[in-house]
Amino acid sequence: MQSSWEPIWTPPPAVARRALTLDEWASLDEDEDGELVDGYLVEEEMPDPVHELAVAWLIHQFLLWLGEGPGFVFGSEVKVRIGPKRGRKADLVVYLPGSSPPPRHGVLTKAPDILVEIVTPTPRDVRRDRVEKMREYESIGVRYYWLLDPAIGTLEIFELGSQGQYVRALAQTEGRIESVPGCPGFELDLDKLWARLALLAPEAP
Repeated sequence: MQSSWEPIWTPPPAVARRALTLDEWASLDEDEDGELVDGYLVEEEMPDPVHELAVAWLIHQFLLWLGEGPGFVFGSEVKVRIGPKRGRKADLVVYLPGSSPPPRHGVLTKAPDILVEIVTPTPRDVRRDRVEKMREYESIGVRYYWLLDPAIGTLEIFELGSQGQYVRALAQTEGRIESVPGCPGFELDLDKLWARLALLAPEAP
């Protein structure tokens, strides 16, 4: 789909600057981290146990819902093409039942149905998830964008509207979500997620 969206340039840290083509980025070894932003390899957010536990919990919920039928959910190492010089790695990548299956290898060039980001509490990462990635995912036609923010205890789900921009379809802090937008029959219990995260050791004084 065509879009008037223009990339937002956020200068990457000097140590992370490395010019790459999209194909070179796609071919990096799996132990080379980073996203491609305007032709440069830039550092990703630094995941912590809260982040990774939330990712694992959501993947488990999606797998239970999808069962043995069609549909796919992937973790954070799958690469998504945004443009000729830009590629991202969302925390979860979901193809819903009824969509064409993704390829076995390489960068995903067909927009997933759902991309999920777990917000980490640093200004740079908050901006990246709430501003930059939101505009990027709009631009390639991702139908649903989820933002889970464990620091403030919220889940927001944005749906791509008729004008090609995200509209908030859900915002919830607790309780059971009995109708997940775009996912018939899928329910989420946020209280169980927050309780799971609360089992981690408390913050150091």
